[in-house]
Amino acid sequence: MNTDKIYAEHIANEYAPKDTTKVRQLKKLDNKAKLPATIFAYTFGIISALVLGVGMCLAMKVIGSGVAAMVAGIIIGVVGIIGCAVNYPIYKKMRANGKAKYGSDIMKLAKEISDEE
Repeated sequence: MNTDKIYAEHIANEYAPKDTTKVRQLKKLDNKAKLPATIFAYTFGIISALVLGVGMCLAMKVIGSGVAAMVAGIIIGVVGIIGCAVNYPIYKKMRANGKAKYGSDIMKLAKEISDEE
């Protein structure tokens, strides 16, 4: 078994032009519909969790001191909690909008693929 030949074929396949099949187009459209909502949800969730953490640190006087820091920490923590709480409903709404936007194209392409077989 010639491993150099297998390796060369593997590298050549990576650089060969890819045919754009209907299945590949369908996957790209599906990604276009879902990816923005996913990116937003992760980003907004991380930011909200960090805001909540800063609020907790202030409220427990890990950073800052005095009553003003504790009150500010409680307020900031509540803002972080609200951000975490609304993250999933916003994600669902954005994903539904993406599906509505690309749904007709996806359905057409899926019907074409299923009719071919």
